[in-house]
Amino acid sequence: MPSILILFAHPAFEKSRTHKELIRKISGLENVTINDLYEEYPDFDINVEREKELLLKHDILIFQHPFYWYSMPALLKQWMDLVLEYGFAYGIKGTHLRNKKIFNAISTGGSFSAYQKEGHNRYTITEFLAVFDQTAFLCKMTYYPPFVVHNSHLLSSEEIEDFSNQYLEVVTGLRDGIFSEDDLVRANYMNNLIGRPYTL
Repeated sequence: MPSILILFAHPAFEKSRTHKELIRKISGLENVTINDLYEEYPDFDINVEREKELLLKHDILIFQHPFYWYSMPALLKQWMDLVLEYGFAYGIKGTHLRNKKIFNAISTGGSFSAYQKEGHNRYTITEFLAVFDQTAFLCKMTYYPPFVVHNSHLLSSEEIEDFSNQYLEVVTGLRDGIFSEDDLVRANYMNNLIGRPYTL
């Protein structure tokens, strides 16, 4: 059974409706570790060796975060800068993350249609997340499509609950190996794998 590490980064978690419910739903799952970066490092003083040890112990890495300015919260960027070192994550001897799986679980206030080439944001979510895809490639990991919650600030409590159930289904499905590798690599969003695709 693969082990899963949630690298969770939300600088205003106490104000979040969506991520609070997503985290609540997957808390306590067997073989799933939640690493709350803002809780662990409120002063941004990251324990690099601790983080490396966590990476080595897990097979699937999920970057869970709000989609801030088409990217990631500051602490997650710092985590990547410090933890994914040459000689550990990449480079001639940097093979410690080889063959691990990685993807993003994000929330965004924008609609699905806004993240199309003809939409308000001009690029797709997948295109904006290319930095994670390339990071995975450099570290010889496999990058999976993201799990996305669109229109997060407009969702009702019932809709947020539905997304949290979807997230639970994705996380447990990955842990239990119910998705084929071909489907995982080819999907647009992780949501599609559980029969909940976004449409225009």
